[in-house]
Amino acid sequence: MSHKIDAAHHRRGLLITGLGGLALSFDIPLIRSADGEVWSLLALRSLCTFCVALVAWVVLNKLLDRKIALVPGKAGLLAGLFYGLGSFTFLLAVFNTATANVVFIVAFTSMFAAVLSWIFLKERPSNATLLTMAIMVFGVSLIVHDGLKSGNFFGDAMAVSSALMLACAITVSRASGKDMGLVPLTTAIVPCVVGYILSPAEGLQIAHPGWIMFDGIVMIPLAFFCLATGPRYLSAPEVGMFYLLETILAPIWVWIVFSESPTSQTLIGGAILILALVGHSLWQMRQKSGGDGDVSNEFPFTG
Repeated sequence: MSHKIDAAHHRRGLLITGLGGLALSFDIPLIRSADGEVWSLLALRSLCTFCVALVAWVVLNKLLDRKIALVPGKAGLLAGLFYGLGSFTFLLAVFNTATANVVFIVAFTSMFAAVLSWIFLKERPSNATLLTMAIMVFGVSLIVHDGLKSGNFFGDAMAVSSALMLACAITVSRASGKDMGLVPLTTAIVPCVVGYILSPAEGLQIAHPGWIMFDGIVMIPLAFFCLATGPRYLSAPEVGMFYLLETILAPIWVWIVFSESPTSQTLIGGAILILALVGHSLWQMRQKSGGDGDVSNEFPFTG
């Protein structure tokens, strides 16, 4: 019975986190479609996300009678700090290096999450997870082989920082076992204030604000709510892997919308990433449903 419960628990985590990764893949195309100044976009995008957090909190607590905190304690503050810094560095990366560089470098979120989880939570990744991550590194290396040659160092550094901040937030959420669903949305007020202060004195400069508002009101809240809830059901490395959906899909959306065709090397690398992610998830589901071996210590559940 416990194995069936664990399997259902794990499938729920896969569904929630997968939806979050899919929503996140639309972020960069929507940012580019808005066509605005970087600090103006950061301010409006973050403000919309913060407003959604307040509305969601009222609905959950007052109407649905679910007691959920905007920021649950010190762990929530720490995770929120990492999410806020991640949003800040991510947008800086988008405007200072190639789109492909950003999403491919952010793919290393799972690598950072695995290392941090191993160090701080004593959750040693299973051999299957380590093998999957090695395959992911190979796939990403194929994709970025040519892209990094022309990338701006500052933008690439910001992308690396964004991946590290997301991994830190995932690990903190995992360690606390608390419901962090509203944390990345609530703490968006920090990059909002920073963006407003640094935006042009004459006001926000955005050619098509509707796109960035849709991003901030719908897609980002959906993505981060799901990805922040994921650690309650999955291990930190597993949650980090679902950030790869942005790596795989964002170039496709950019290709469709902006007619930027990915190279054959990008398509090969993306296929490797998809196969690695799907294969690992299916293996985990089989282990948990079949009860083959003790995987509870590799991916313990919380919450």
